[in-house]
Formats: sequence, C-alpha cells, structure tokens
Amino acid sequence: MSAPLFFMAPGAPTPVAPFSHAVEVDGWCFVTGQMPTWPDDDSKPLPPDIEGQTVRVMENLKIVLGGLKLGLEHVICARVYITDFETNYPRMNEVYASYFPADRRPARTCIGVTGLARGAMVEIDLLAKR
Repeated sequence: MSAPLFFMAPGAPTPVAPFSHAVEVDGWCFVTGQMPTWPDDDSKPLPPDIEGQTVRVMENLKIVLGGLKLGLEHVICARVYITDFETNYPRMNEVYASYFPADRRPARTCIGVTGLARGAMVEIDLLAKR
C-alpha cells in the first residue's frame, strides 16, 4: 500500500470539523461527507429545504472531486445521512438521482440520523476510484 495523500480542495467549503476533504490511497479516494455550506461564505445560511441542501452538498462534492481531477463518473459508493427520514428521503432521492445516469448509479447506503453539524438536513460522503 502506498502512503496516503491528504487533500484539501481549493475552492471547497471550509471544513466544519478537523478533517481533510479527501484522502487517497492506491487510487481509492475517500471523500469526506460534505455539508450544504457555501464554499464562498461559510457564514451564509444553509438552503432552507432538503432539495436545496442536497444540491449544495452534491455541488460541494463535485468541487472536491474536481480538485482531485475526478468527477461523479468515478464514484463507486455513496453514504447519505438525512434527518427527518420519512419526509426528506423521497425528496432527497429525486435530487440525488439527477446527478447520475440511471445505468451508472453508485452503490449507496442511506441512514436516518437525529442531527447533523450546522443543523443540516443532509450530508453525503463518497468513495471514488481513480
């Protein structure tokens, strides 16, 4: 196994905790869960609904992947964490699905949680392969 590369993506949102945006080992890229924060203004309020927050999270993930010179087509697996599961799950899925072709969707786990950092409704992390 090669030494891990710890990566902070230029232009990505400020981390909400002490972590790297991604860590790469042997072409496997572990992308830290992104929040629906704004890359240009960490103090700006989060989007008010699950749809807006899911878009913001996916766009933040694209920024991190882009910093690694990867895209959503390299994603192998995703983990989604959402609050208010019964209400937010179908609405989050509609937005999430729009980011991947129907025949190239990553493996995925979706977990209902009681709370997320910054009062967010959704957080998504990824595993990508170079």
